[in-house]
Amino acid sequence: MVTVEQLDLALLCDDEGNSVCITVLGPLQGVARGLAAEIVVDAPFVAGRVAFPLWRFRLTSWAEALDRLETGEDIAWLHVQRGPAVYIHLNGERDCPEVVTEDALVSMTTVRVPIDLPFNWIATHRGLLPAVLDAWDGHLSPE
Repeated sequence: MVTVEQLDLALLCDDEGNSVCITVLGPLQGVARGLAAEIVVDAPFVAGRVAFPLWRFRLTSWAEALDRLETGEDIAWLHVQRGPAVYIHLNGERDCPEVVTEDALVSMTTVRVPIDLPFNWIATHRGLLPAVLDAWDGHLSPE
Protein backbone atom coordinates (compact mmCIF):
# COMPACT_ATOMS: atom_id res chain seq x y z
CA MET A 1 0.00 0.00 0.00
CA VAL A 2 1.28 3.47 -0.88
CA THR A 3 1.56 5.90 2.01
CA VAL A 4 0.19 9.35 1.32
CA GLU A 5 1.46 12.28 3.32
CA GLN A 6 -0.82 14.74 5.05
CA LEU A 7 -2.40 17.16 2.59
CA ASP A 8 -3.82 20.61 3.21
CA LEU A 9 -7.38 21.15 2.05
CA ALA A 10 -7.28 24.78 3.18
CA LEU A 11 -4.42 26.99 4.28
CA LEU A 12 -5.84 30.39 5.14
CA CYS A 13 -3.03 32.58 6.49
CA ASP A 14 -1.62 36.09 6.47
CA ASP A 15 1.60 37.94 7.30
CA GLU A 16 0.32 38.85 10.78
CA GLY A 17 0.57 35.27 12.06
CA ASN A 18 -3.12 34.42 11.77
CA SER A 19 -4.02 31.11 10.18
CA VAL A 20 -6.69 28.47 9.88
CA CYS A 21 -5.55 25.23 8.26
CA ILE A 22 -7.67 22.23 7.34
CA THR A 23 -5.47 19.17 6.87
CA VAL A 24 -6.30 15.64 5.73
CA LEU A 25 -4.26 13.33 7.98
CA GLY A 26 -4.97 9.93 6.44
CA PRO A 27 -7.46 7.07 6.72
CA LEU A 28 -9.97 7.33 9.55
CA GLN A 29 -9.09 4.52 11.96
CA GLY A 30 -11.87 1.98 12.35
CA VAL A 31 -14.13 3.57 9.72
CA ALA A 32 -14.07 2.31 6.16
CA ARG A 33 -14.00 4.89 3.39
CA GLY A 34 -13.46 7.85 5.72
CA LEU A 35 -10.53 10.20 6.23
CA ALA A 36 -9.20 11.75 9.41
CA ALA A 37 -8.79 15.52 9.26
CA GLU A 38 -8.18 18.42 11.59
CA ILE A 39 -8.76 22.13 11.73
CA VAL A 40 -5.87 24.05 13.27
CA VAL A 41 -6.35 27.67 14.33
CA ASP A 42 -3.20 29.62 15.11
CA ALA A 43 -3.02 33.31 15.95
CA PRO A 44 -0.84 35.40 18.25
CA PHE A 45 -3.71 35.45 20.76
CA VAL A 46 -5.19 31.95 20.50
CA ALA A 47 -4.35 28.49 19.17
CA GLY A 48 -6.28 25.26 19.00
CA ARG A 49 -7.15 22.22 16.97
CA VAL A 50 -10.11 19.96 16.48
CA ALA A 51 -10.28 16.61 14.70
CA PHE A 52 -13.14 15.59 12.43
CA PRO A 53 -13.97 12.91 9.84
CA LEU A 54 -14.10 13.57 6.11
CA TRP A 55 -16.06 11.75 3.45
CA ARG A 56 -16.37 12.44 -0.26
CA PHE A 57 -19.61 14.41 0.17
CA ARG A 58 -17.85 16.80 2.57
CA LEU A 59 -15.09 17.35 0.01
CA THR A 60 -17.75 17.98 -2.64
CA SER A 61 -19.42 20.50 -0.36
CA TRP A 62 -16.03 22.26 0.06
CA ALA A 63 -15.86 22.65 -3.73
CA GLU A 64 -19.37 24.14 -3.67
CA ALA A 65 -18.32 26.50 -0.88
CA LEU A 66 -15.39 27.73 -2.99
CA ASP A 67 -17.84 28.36 -5.85
CA ARG A 68 -20.02 30.51 -3.57
CA LEU A 69 -17.01 32.40 -2.21
CA GLU A 70 -15.93 33.20 -5.75
CA THR A 71 -19.31 34.86 -6.38
CA GLY A 72 -18.85 37.02 -3.26
CA GLU A 73 -21.04 34.98 -0.94
CA ASP A 74 -20.06 34.11 2.64
CA ILE A 75 -20.05 30.40 3.42
CA ALA A 76 -20.76 27.96 6.21
CA TRP A 77 -19.03 24.60 5.74
CA LEU A 78 -20.06 21.54 7.80
CA HIS A 79 -22.46 23.65 9.86
CA VAL A 80 -25.40 21.23 9.71
CA GLN A 81 -23.42 18.09 10.53
CA ARG A 82 -22.01 16.65 13.72
CA GLY A 83 -18.62 18.09 14.53
CA PRO A 84 -16.91 21.40 13.89
CA ALA A 85 -18.05 24.04 11.41
CA VAL A 86 -16.10 26.61 9.42
CA TYR A 87 -17.58 29.94 8.38
CA ILE A 88 -15.81 32.33 6.02
CA HIS A 89 -17.01 35.92 5.97
CA LEU A 90 -15.47 37.82 3.07
CA ASN A 91 -15.90 41.22 4.75
CA GLY A 92 -15.22 40.76 8.43
CA GLU A 93 -15.20 43.27 11.26
CA ARG A 94 -11.54 44.23 10.58
CA ASP A 95 -12.02 45.12 6.87
CA CYS A 96 -10.63 41.77 5.75
CA PRO A 97 -11.99 38.23 5.54
CA GLU A 98 -12.53 36.38 8.78
CA VAL A 99 -12.68 32.68 9.44
CA VAL A 100 -14.89 31.43 12.24
CA THR A 101 -14.28 27.93 13.55
CA GLU A 102 -16.95 26.51 15.81
CA ASP A 103 -16.86 23.30 17.81
CA ALA A 104 -20.31 23.35 19.39
CA LEU A 105 -20.43 19.60 20.02
CA VAL A 106 -17.29 18.82 22.05
CA SER A 107 -15.47 21.90 23.37
CA MET A 108 -18.37 24.34 22.86
CA THR A 109 -15.82 26.89 21.62
CA THR A 110 -15.96 29.41 18.79
CA VAL A 111 -12.88 31.22 17.46
CA ARG A 112 -13.07 34.19 15.07
CA VAL A 113 -9.82 35.01 13.24
CA PRO A 114 -9.38 37.94 10.84
CA ILE A 115 -7.09 36.87 8.00
CA ASP A 116 -5.81 39.27 5.35
CA LEU A 117 -5.94 36.76 2.49
CA PRO A 118 -4.08 37.29 -0.80
CA PHE A 119 -6.06 38.24 -3.90
CA ASN A 120 -5.86 34.78 -5.50
CA TRP A 121 -6.61 32.68 -2.43
CA ILE A 122 -9.76 31.06 -3.85
CA ALA A 123 -7.93 29.90 -6.99
CA THR A 124 -5.13 28.55 -4.82
CA HIS A 125 -7.62 26.55 -2.78
CA ARG A 126 -9.25 25.18 -5.91
CA GLY A 127 -5.84 23.60 -6.61
CA LEU A 128 -5.62 21.98 -3.17
CA LEU A 129 -8.88 20.06 -3.46
CA PRO A 130 -7.94 17.98 -6.56
CA ALA A 131 -4.67 16.98 -4.88
CA VAL A 132 -6.63 15.60 -1.91
CA LEU A 133 -9.14 13.82 -4.16
CA ASP A 134 -6.40 12.35 -6.36
CA ALA A 135 -4.44 11.10 -3.35
CA TRP A 136 -7.41 9.52 -1.57
CA ASP A 137 -9.85 8.67 -4.39
CA GLY A 138 -9.41 4.91 -4.00
CA HIS A 139 -10.05 5.11 -0.27
CA LEU A 140 -13.18 7.28 -0.35
CA SER A 141 -16.65 5.91 -0.99
CA PRO A 142 -18.01 6.70 -4.47
CA GLU A 143 -20.70 9.03 -3.09
